[in-house]
Amino acid sequence: MGISASSTMAYIPPHKRYSKEPERPLLTPELLAPQFKKNLNVKPYNKSDVEWTVKIVYADHSTSRWLTIGLDDDNQFLPSVNLMPIYLESTEPKIGENRLALFNTSLDNEGGEVKWNLPRSPGVSITENVLEDLVSSFKHVKNEMKCAKLKEVNPTLIARVGKVLFRRSPSIDMESIRKNLCPEILKQLRKSFYTNIPVSYKENIVNEVVPKIGVDFEEEKDTFQVKLSDSTRPDATLSCKCRVMKEHGKLQLYKIELNQLRNMVMDISCTTKSLDLRVMLCTKRLVTDLTDDEMQSIRDLINSAILDPYVKGGLRWPLGKESSGDKYKVVGVWHVIANMYKNSSLRLKVRHADRFDFRTLTGEATWETSLMLKKVISMLQEENVEVSSISEVLKEDVQLIWDNFLSCERFLTRNCMM
Repeated sequence: MGISASSTMAYIPPHKRYSKEPERPLLTPELLAPQFKKNLNVKPYNKSDVEWTVKIVYADHSTSRWLTIGLDDDNQFLPSVNLMPIYLESTEPKIGENRLALFNTSLDNEGGEVKWNLPRSPGVSITENVLEDLVSSFKHVKNEMKCAKLKEVNPTLIARVGKVLFRRSPSIDMESIRKNLCPEILKQLRKSFYTNIPVSYKENIVNEVVPKIGVDFEEEKDTFQVKLSDSTRPDATLSCKCRVMKEHGKLQLYKIELNQLRNMVMDISCTTKSLDLRVMLCTKRLVTDLTDDEMQSIRDLINSAILDPYVKGGLRWPLGKESSGDKYKVVGVWHVIANMYKNSSLRLKVRHADRFDFRTLTGEATWETSLMLKKVISMLQEENVEVSSISEVLKEDVQLIWDNFLSCERFLTRNCMM
């Protein structure tokens, strides 16, 4: 069989297939990979472990736990709860391989809550499980805030909605888990938190929930985040936050942050709801210790970026311009459009994030919803505050989230086979 001319052409990665500018060079894997791997200590790539170019960094004294809400009096799952394989509707299909999720067959198609006589209210149960770790973790955050090299360390308590996913393990009999499903068995499985929610959920939050819970529109942010590797900080990713200047259509750098540092992560499977909850205490660390030469190198990388709506992430670089010597390299880009709402207690963020990872040549656009629990963080920073007072505020916030943010139409496709 003869070989057609088209079959001999270099592979074009997906994020380049939409561009209509024929004169610019195509960035193929063969061209990109050597440039990025030559001076980087890159771990073997596994598509199921993609974290979108941001290295996940946990504090030395961090806490990470999983728990489940909606158990019966014997701390067992309700009869209608099952562990099922799922398919994620993603531009990267393999991300969903070997993933399982808890489903409640009593939920209707709109994700309405199962009415069950539970021992305690969800607000009380979640607060009791989270509070001790939260208070303990924040003591370490206070020490971190005294770090001399970082001018500003901002602690944040974030509640994210999504779905807890469990990973199959070859060492564990999955059929046995299915027949004897209980929380203790699921603790043995590796977990992740999937935050991409349907557009219909986003619209319901904006149109129905926002007026109901009494938050006011604050602002819309349209930003690009250019992710850089730094050869002198092998465990870090620099996030360069930029906005587009309307007068000349170029990026303007206004902030550089290190990886978000996680101090506490609590993933909560809410089995009488269609969505789950992650409560995370973390710190954003503003970088202020760069030399003039380092800042100029970063600005040069930012200034060489080309706005391109036809590529994932919205930015591209001329060939050879995606690095600055051996020190900085562009490893990813995010285009984030976020609508912010707030009141005296919390701040709601509904965002659309279009991401591209230059190391793995993968990208995805997602809708995500999160709440920043401002009042709880403010109380934690006070001197001699009563833990009971923190508990009351946290319980109110959690109950508000439970009542308004955890119901969603079915968006994860269940498979019928284990």
